[in-house]
Amino acid sequence: MARVVAHLGRPETPQETADRKAEASARYRSSKTFRNLIAALLATVGVVLVVIAAVPRGEPVPQPQPDVRALAAELEADRGRPVLAPALDEGWRVNQAGTEGVGGTEAWTMVYVRSGEPGFLRVAQGFDTGDAWVAQVLDGTRSAETTEIDGITWNVYRPSNPSGTGNIDYALATPAGPDYVLVYGDASPDTAALAAASVTSQIEQLREVP
Repeated sequence: MARVVAHLGRPETPQETADRKAEASARYRSSKTFRNLIAALLATVGVVLVVIAAVPRGEPVPQPQPDVRALAAELEADRGRPVLAPALDEGWRVNQAGTEGVGGTEAWTMVYVRSGEPGFLRVAQGFDTGDAWVAQVLDGTRSAETTEIDGITWNVYRPSNPSGTGNIDYALATPAGPDYVLVYGDASPDTAALAAASVTSQIEQLREVP
C-alpha cells in the first residue's frame, strides 16, 4: 500500500518515493562526511600537540668562536707578513673571521659582538691597498681628524649617514706597510681605541715589511 504523505493528503507516487529516499540518503552521506572531517581535524591537532610537547626546550647551543690566532697564523704563512690578531676583553665575542673582497681588495676581517648587547666592531687588514680602500668601505666618508693610540696615528672617520654604510658610525684607519688597517662599527670610540691598541705591535711589524 502506498504511503500517505501528510502535506500531500494522498499517497506518494513511486517517483516521489524515490526522490524522498534519494534526498534522505544524500543528507546522511553529507552528515557522515562532516563528522569524518571533524574527527580528522581533531586527530591532526592531537598529533601536533604531541610533537610540540616532544620538542626539547632550553637555550640554543652557542656556536664555537672562530680561532682568530690560528687563522691569522695560517694567513701569515701564506702571505709572508704579520696578520692581525686583536685581543679584546672577555665581554666581546668573535662572531666571524675570514677574508673577504671589497672593491677588488682582499681583507682579513674579524667581526666582534658584545655578549648580551647590540652593536658590533670590525677589525680589518686590507692587503696591498691604501686609503682608497677605506673610502670604499665607508661609502666615501672622509677623515677630518686624527688621534694617537700607543704611538700610532689613526685617521678618524664619522660617517654622517650610518644607514648607508652598514650601521657604521665610527672608524679608525692607519697605513701598515703594504697594507691598511681599519677598525669600524657602531661601538663607542673608546672601544674602537682599545681594539686599535691591541694590534699596535703587529702594525709596527707591518711597517717594517719592505
